Amino acid sequence: MPASLDLVDLLAFAAGSLLLVWLSRKPLRHPGSHGFYRFLAWECMLALVVLNRRPWGEDPFSAHQLTAWVLLLASIFLVVAAVRSLRRAGRPTPQRDDNALYEFEKTTQLVSDGIFRHIRHPMYASLLALAWGAFFQAPSWAGGSLVAAASLFLLLTALADEKECLAYFGQTYADYMRRTRRFIPGLF
Repeated sequence: MPASLDLVDLLAFAAGSLLLVWLSRKPLRHPGSHGFYRFLAWECMLALVVLNRRPWGEDPFSAHQLTAWVLLLASIFLVVAAVRSLRRAGRPTPQRDDNALYEFEKTTQLVSDGIFRHIRHPMYASLLALAWGAFFQAPSWAGGSLVAAASLFLLLTALADEKECLAYFGQTYADYMRRTRRFIPGLF
């Protein structure tokens, strides 16, 4: 059970939130964009990490912490695989006119190979694994509420992203959606 929050926790959350607001300044100007919902998920994950920072790793061989480490490693694998595929096949260009996107997100080619052959949103799946990994470091009711909210915001992120991709890539993306699952290959 996590201890009560102290001044260090509050300052860490405030500093992290300021950083996230700065990083998300473009998407925050576009409510309903995938970046808007992603910011809300990041805030929940930041709160979860701050909440669980002290018990992190206290009992490294407990079932819940072993689960956490498996999820955290999966998170790293997913994001690395996704970035590699995006860089190799996505052909991002600053000419893609969408101010809510980061530069690496401004892909001009639909990426459907590598990790994207198996799931549509490996980066959001990575964030889900990160959120649940942080939760399992020290499961609690407060942490459960935060990870549930983060999961909901990541689902909303994916749904908004799919709408944006359908608008940009059209039928090609609709066909891709029929072939792949959102977060977990073969399941969801």
